[in-house]
Amino acid sequence: MKFTILGCGSSMGVPRSDGYFGNCDPKNKKNYRTRCSALIQTKSENVLIDTSPDLRQQLIYNKINKIDKVLYSHMHADQTHGINDLRVFYIQNKKTIPVYADHPTKKYLFNTFKYCFINNSKEYPATLKLNSLNDNLSISDGKKKLKVKGVNVKHGKVNSVCYIIDKKIAYISDISNISKKNYKFFRNLKYLIIDCLWLRYHPSHLNLESSLKYINEFKPKKAILTNLHSDLDYNFLKKTLPKNVMPAYDGLTVNL
Repeated sequence: MKFTILGCGSSMGVPRSDGYFGNCDPKNKKNYRTRCSALIQTKSENVLIDTSPDLRQQLIYNKINKIDKVLYSHMHADQTHGINDLRVFYIQNKKTIPVYADHPTKKYLFNTFKYCFINNSKEYPATLKLNSLNDNLSISDGKKKLKVKGVNVKHGKVNSVCYIIDKKIAYISDISNISKKNYKFFRNLKYLIIDCLWLRYHPSHLNLESSLKYINEFKPKKAILTNLHSDLDYNFLKKTLPKNVMPAYDGLTVNL
């Protein structure tokens, strides 16, 4: 199994659309960050987590030519508004692509992008099929099935879904708090990929201090910080972080 961070930037990316880099050094390619999406690749399936507004660019850059399933973390624009870029994968096979989301996100997706889910005409058929999250969700890997556990976490005033794949890797790009009753799902993972927006407090995200607290609590073998704002330069983080923690960059891949 291969896990790729397609985009690791916060909601406006780095640089912002007006060219602002903040504290990030524009000479370092790892400071060029598109909005958050990730990809799980097995022998059988390519499974996307979230459809960033930068999805087309991410798929081309990483030479991804098929998508079999999509998992959504929550309904915010920086996680959903690249949804139309999935249409090409329907055109390839003439099969609707299953997407999975919690109830509020399903409702948002259907109301906002209704044309993706209903047949408008022969020329514009439904390209996606909405599914509810459940405990039987899995990813095919040859003859094996890899269990996918969805865990609800707080993201400010909304919930966000953290996906834990095969009890090995957790991906949680948008989070402000994890309930203690769910700590058991996060302990002793190989990889924990976790939100780290900036240095100061934010009501809907973790900052560097709070990200490191969770990492110390859960003790993964390796932690990767994502959803990085223009406040956080790659080299600054690299020098600051403990040995088992690293900043993400677009295209970072881990093999499991």
